[in-house]
Amino acid sequence: MTRYAAMFDGCAERGEGAFGAYLMLGDPDPAASAAYLDALVEGGADMVELGIPFSDPVADGPVIQAAAVRALAAGVRTADCLAMIADFRVRHPKVPVGILTYANIVAARGIERFAAELAEAGADSLLVADVPTLEAQPYFDAARKAGIDLVMIAAPNTPLPTLERIAALSSGYTYCVARKGVTGADRAMELDHGALFDALARAGAPPPVLGFGISTPDHVRQGLASGAAGVISGSAVVQHMESGQPIDELRAFVAAMKSATKLASRIETR
Repeated sequence: MTRYAAMFDGCAERGEGAFGAYLMLGDPDPAASAAYLDALVEGGADMVELGIPFSDPVADGPVIQAAAVRALAAGVRTADCLAMIADFRVRHPKVPVGILTYANIVAARGIERFAAELAEAGADSLLVADVPTLEAQPYFDAARKAGIDLVMIAAPNTPLPTLERIAALSSGYTYCVARKGVTGADRAMELDHGALFDALARAGAPPPVLGFGISTPDHVRQGLASGAAGVISGSAVVQHMESGQPIDELRAFVAAMKSATKLASRIETR
């Protein structure tokens, strides 16, 4: 059983949805980034999603873009991120680790090499945000060869043939955007996902997890009530780091977000 499958099964048994937290590796520096990662787990995050600093993160809003700039300014590069993932895996052997990055980062090392390095470091999945389904086969092949999941993005306006390709290519979970545009914690969600979740289930896709704009416990409850198996919060997490708040406050924020998953009805994983 993969870490994602074990995590979703455990959440379902407890009558919870899954809560994932995102941060940019190396922000503001590797040592602080490691401490923040530990705080996410200590706060109760069921899974973590990690960014690799990149100069042109087109799917991300200003908060996460700024995090990438800070990490790059600290000298963090892909090799450093792989080392941070490996260190995290030693400390937290059961927590699923997903990598959200961009095609340039992957291409710089080669698709097969990058997937193999992620697997060796202990990552569980790869999501390449700017690769469409029609160009995703090499990433799928490399991920499968390395033994990690390829995660694909779906939206309520994604055409059915594309959703079917997503279901065929993806495993671990399906990243479903909760709103149009880029990441951020400054706008309301636009939840009308019932048809999307039904279509993904019929196509045999892995469990849907909502991201983009999940920034409050109410958002968590709304997302799970809409039918998602879990939610991921990114910009709201990174804002705690950006503002230099005590790490205890980040831990408390994650705990409040996770607590909101316990108020949802039992989530069936697909």
